[in-house]
Amino acid sequence: MDALYHLPGFLGTRALFGADLSLVLILFSSLLFTIGWRLVLLKRYEIHRWVQTGAVIINATVVIFVMLGSYWGYVLPEVADNLAQPAVWVAVIHGIIGLIGFLLGIFIVLRANNLVPKPFRFKNYKGFMRIAYVVYILSALIGLAVYLTTYVF
Repeated sequence: MDALYHLPGFLGTRALFGADLSLVLILFSSLLFTIGWRLVLLKRYEIHRWVQTGAVIINATVVIFVMLGSYWGYVLPEVADNLAQPAVWVAVIHGIIGLIGFLLGIFIVLRANNLVPKPFRFKNYKGFMRIAYVVYILSALIGLAVYLTTYVF
């Protein structure tokens, strides 16, 4: 997996393969989350559940296999000495908001697919879904800012 961090990227920036792949997959999952939101407005709940589940799986895969290693290896070592640098503090904010969105998304998908214990199977989770969507999109936008400040500007 470490090799992903050292292969050249494919988007024409200074980014390496892992960063480019993360960006593309996170933007794709953001699109899926937005499509899922629209499906709810159309009362297509079953398709909505499948689309959102797929988006969370894509997001979780990127977070676990690319972002955590990148954050651990490249962001955290810079925090103590370089927190004033925009690329570092934006990455820290992205990590915090992203973690909240990640955990909310995982929980909601587990709940929607009846994969949590009965005490956690609350019925009205519309508010949780709305919060998770806003947090996720915010995290994706901040992640885009991290990518731009780190690899483009």
